[in-house]
Amino acid sequence: MFPKSLLSKSYSAKLIRHRIVKYLLDWIAFALAGLFAFEIRFDATIPANYLHAMAPALCAWIVVKSIAFIASKLDRGDWQYTSIHDVARIVIVNTAGSFFGGIVICILLGLWGIPRSVYILDWLFSCLFTTGSREAARMILASYRSKLIKGTRTRTIIYGAGAAGLALLWELRQNDSLMCEVVGIIDDDPSKAHLILQGKRVFGAGNVLDKVVKKYNVQRVLIAIPSATGSQMARILRCALDAGVEYKMVPSLGDLIQGAELGKQLRNVSVEDLLGRKPVQLDLDGIRERIQGQVVMVTGAGGSIGSEICRQIARFNPGALIGFDEAETPLFQIEEELKHSYPDLVFHAEIGSITRPDTLRHVMSNHHPRILYHAAAYKHVPMMEKHIFAAVETNILGTWQVAQAAIHHGVEVFVMISTDKAVRPTSMMGATKRVAEMMIRTLQQSNMTNFVAVRFGNVLGSNGSVVPIFKAQIAAGGPVTVTHPDMSRYFMTIPEASQLVLQAFSIGKGGELFVLDMGKPVKIVDLAKDLILLSGLQPDRDIKIEFSGLRPGEKLFEELNLQDERLQPTSHNKIRQYICPMKLSSIELKVYLKQFQNIIDCRDVTRLVLLLKELIPEYNPGTQLLKAALTSGPCHFGSVEVGSPDESTEYYVSGKFALAAQTNRHFTVAAF
Repeated sequence: MFPKSLLSKSYSAKLIRHRIVKYLLDWIAFALAGLFAFEIRFDATIPANYLHAMAPALCAWIVVKSIAFIASKLDRGDWQYTSIHDVARIVIVNTAGSFFGGIVICILLGLWGIPRSVYILDWLFSCLFTTGSREAARMILASYRSKLIKGTRTRTIIYGAGAAGLALLWELRQNDSLMCEVVGIIDDDPSKAHLILQGKRVFGAGNVLDKVVKKYNVQRVLIAIPSATGSQMARILRCALDAGVEYKMVPSLGDLIQGAELGKQLRNVSVEDLLGRKPVQLDLDGIRERIQGQVVMVTGAGGSIGSEICRQIARFNPGALIGFDEAETPLFQIEEELKHSYPDLVFHAEIGSITRPDTLRHVMSNHHPRILYHAAAYKHVPMMEKHIFAAVETNILGTWQVAQAAIHHGVEVFVMISTDKAVRPTSMMGATKRVAEMMIRTLQQSNMTNFVAVRFGNVLGSNGSVVPIFKAQIAAGGPVTVTHPDMSRYFMTIPEASQLVLQAFSIGKGGELFVLDMGKPVKIVDLAKDLILLSGLQPDRDIKIEFSGLRPGEKLFEELNLQDERLQPTSHNKIRQYICPMKLSSIELKVYLKQFQNIIDCRDVTRLVLLLKELIPEYNPGTQLLKAALTSGPCHFGSVEVGSPDESTEYYVSGKFALAAQTNRHFTVAAF
């Protein structure tokens, strides 16, 4: 290893040599420009009187233009990276140099007789030679670098002729280490077909990709369309798969600015790309103002949403972050991740259950949180249909315990994570989350703590979600099982949902129910097909798709609000607030909570269903739960034959609630 002083001296000497070479080349360009101006003006036969004036004029131009180039710092540029911006600067500086050079020649040297055309020709040649020398140096150096790099270049097509695609083309030309030889461009805009952009031809739309790949032996397609919708991405992906070529996704320019170099950010197309979810624009200042320096607690911190909320909060420099969860391993994992990513963050990993008020009191009295995100809940719909009392105990009574502890220990803001399954629920999970929403709104009436609920749909990639299940089925060779061909769901990415939860917190004042904008619902069968395509396989040819039927508690589509909930915009375009009538008083809420506790203690299915039905009239319990209620019900009478019954139906007999369980085309009816 050489001493740093020697290396520094060596680098300085090299820099000085490079600058001297640049100065010499510019001086030669200035001299040749003036010489050519005189030669062309006088057809290569310069009269004697002008021949004597030419030498001082050339010296004046060389000196003045050199001063102009140094003053504008053009001498500091690296010629191998000369761009259009540099060319524009060169023209401007040459203009200034020619103008002031003319003043020196006429006024200081007294050479008034030189024709004006000589000055114009000198300016033109000066611009041409100084620009040309830099472009020539750029091409020579690029050729030299390419010879030094060993290996075969990958023949590449860029998909997208917009700003991102052209920026990518420039980068691939400049960065030889990426080892890409760009053959041409594909773009679906008909007006761009057969254009020549930066020297590369636009072959046409995606339907010609197969022919182009075969004709030019293309090995890779780089997709550079950050604004593409989900359907556009799916079509591009099918074109690439049909052409039998490797494909990569190019990050947006914003990602490149925030991240590493391009070569490290080229990635495979993901299911998020196929859904067309765009990055969320947050009011970072507003969030930071409310979180910075505050002690924040997150229940369910080991879960998909809870852990991502912790990651997002860590960005805003809280005073301390408390992760509360009863699952040891995921809590340990998020603790280790945050220690590595945010070494200055004070993170407390606390193990405990939200149904244990003594544990909650102990944690809050030790750390004194001022902001609390309540993400702990049981969320899997079919499982909660089998474990209905666990759903009630955690999602309703557990939320009550967390809320009471928050009130008692002076928490300023309480944000509860809810779900679109709480709207017109057909599952125990949805019904319990709906009751939790009602509870939060009721608590706001008589407490200093600001209670806010945030409702959103399915989260891509969360634990137990449909995407990991489909991926596992594809890896096993299929089949991929979808419950129903018409089933659709709203989807969000984990970061998007978590970021919007933080944004909703920053604009909430207390008592609001916020609903996140999740775009258009996605058909689950289309999602399955897209995931098969992402695996490089063809749906129904390589991987079969089978329909298994609706599971307990599921419905074909989800809703975001009820008819009596009025839409109201907020300061963020992806967050809406629903104004719905208050349904419970504080006294009524406590009475209902006591009934829920008694029902859990007695394991009374019938009373639970009826109590939920009383609280949520639009609740439509599933067949499996109705059958369980009927087997424990107090009375039973008759059967009713129907033509084409739904999965579950409700009856009213003499003004009392009644339940009905389906058996083929008959319903067994029980009244209570």
